[in-house]
Amino acid sequence: MTPPLDAQHGVLLLSCPDAPGIVHAVAETLVREKCTIVQSQQFGSATSGMFFMRVEFAHIDGSPLDLVGLGRRVEQLAETFDLTWQLTDAAGRQRVVIMVSKLAHCLNDLLFRNSIGELNLDVVAVVSNHPDLGRIAENFGVPFTHIPLTKDTKAESEAVLLQLVRDERVDLVVLARYMQILSEDLCTQLERKAINIHHSMLPSFKGARPYHQAHARGVKFIGATAHYVTADLDEGPIIEQELIRVDHSLSPDLLAVRGREAESRALARAVRWHTENRIAVIGNRTVVFP
Repeated sequence: MTPPLDAQHGVLLLSCPDAPGIVHAVAETLVREKCTIVQSQQFGSATSGMFFMRVEFAHIDGSPLDLVGLGRRVEQLAETFDLTWQLTDAAGRQRVVIMVSKLAHCLNDLLFRNSIGELNLDVVAVVSNHPDLGRIAENFGVPFTHIPLTKDTKAESEAVLLQLVRDERVDLVVLARYMQILSEDLCTQLERKAINIHHSMLPSFKGARPYHQAHARGVKFIGATAHYVTADLDEGPIIEQELIRVDHSLSPDLLAVRGREAESRALARAVRWHTENRIAVIGNRTVVFP
């Protein structure tokens, strides 16, 4: 049965060892709460023996959901099936910090998409180790925080950032071409709460001027990879990748232009999927329900 258009929607994302009866138990729990399933996706991994499921639901009559009460019922299922789970309001806005250096394309893209309702974010701050992009944040009415960073002040600068994350109750940190390596401690503090965009398909051309390296090698595809941040540089669970065909006619500068397109698209999709509770992590891999 289809709920009213203005009904509150909830999202349940779960993973557990695969076993008979999981889908039935979830559906039965929702029926007991007088809910109807709006959308359901599931995946059983033959290689890992794990089961993943995302269910979007609403009350049949469109009345508000009791997510706290439903959470208690899901906790009972968790004991039976050894579930790892998240239960959220589909319309809930996540509090986000976007980190940048001097490149503006990913920041501008995220703020624009959010301004037209494509993303559902409360961007509480744009943080940068340079002052250059403050004007873009100002144009979108977002606070800008300049946290200077040098080799000698790295620990103090990261402490300021972490305090901001705590004070603003931040749900997600987005590294939108932030050109600094986070410390192992900060990566641990932000585990599963930070997304980075890498300038190529991983594994990649290492070091400076990656598009010039790609040009020198005559690549036929360029791309970008969005992934969760871990202490192992550029080795975190991959969320999304974007691929663009190129040819010999493109100069290094034009390759960089196309690369910026790939970076912006991959990062925006990764942020949207994370904030819509569509990503389950298993080890160093992700299951994404787009």
